[in-house]
Order: sequence, then structure tokens, then C-alpha cells
Amino acid sequence: MTPSELKAACLGLSGAEETFPFNPETSVFKVAGKMFAISDLGAPALGVSLKCDPDLAVRLRAEYPAITGGWHLNKRHWNTVALDGTLPDVMVCEMIEDSYDLVVAGLPRRQQLLLDWPGLRGPGAEQG
Repeated sequence: MTPSELKAACLGLSGAEETFPFNPETSVFKVAGKMFAISDLGAPALGVSLKCDPDLAVRLRAEYPAITGGWHLNKRHWNTVALDGTLPDVMVCEMIEDSYDLVVAGLPRRQQLLLDWPGLRGPGAEQG
């Protein structure tokens, strides 16, 4: 995954925005003002930090060397993913979507509706 593909995957989610609260190099992707992805898109070794369900985070770290506890983040809720080509891009995109979904799930229903979040439809609901 390239930096531009990573950025597109994050910004392709409803209501997502890119901000730079820490420094001009670190992209922080947010939805409704809450972070779901952090990356230095210009770093020689591309990576991204993503929110993750705590139980799943531990399993992913055990199975994939490219996934470690969130760098400078709460390691219970964040993973840092090295985008070194060892993980399929589809898997990385799913982790980005999962991170986004964790944030949106914690928002008030009104904001979820404004984002047209699929999570409101529930499992197996038809999309219209």
C-alpha cells in the first residue's frame, strides 16, 4: 500500500477528514473530531496506527509480525501496522474500516445517521 492509497482509504469513509494536530508530517484522520487513523505518510517506513477491539488487537499482534501495539498510544485499544507489503492491502483496508466503525459506534445516533453509517442497519440488513 502506498501513502496515497492509505490516505484515499481513510478519506474514502463518510465524514472522514485529515488534520495535523501534532506536526505537519503526521496525518491524523478523524470522523466527528475523533481519531481513527494516524500516519506519517512521508516516512521511509510507512505505517498506520488504528483503533482495534482489545481482544482482536492481541490476536492480530500474535499472528502478524507487522502489527504491534500502538506506538505512543494506548496499546489496549490501538495497533500500529507496518505497511511493508507483508499484509494484503484488503486486510489493511478492513482494519481501517474497523477502526472507523469503532469510533462511529461511540458517537450519538444523530451523528451516526448524518454519516449514513452502515452499522445502524445491523448485520444482514439490506443496503438501499
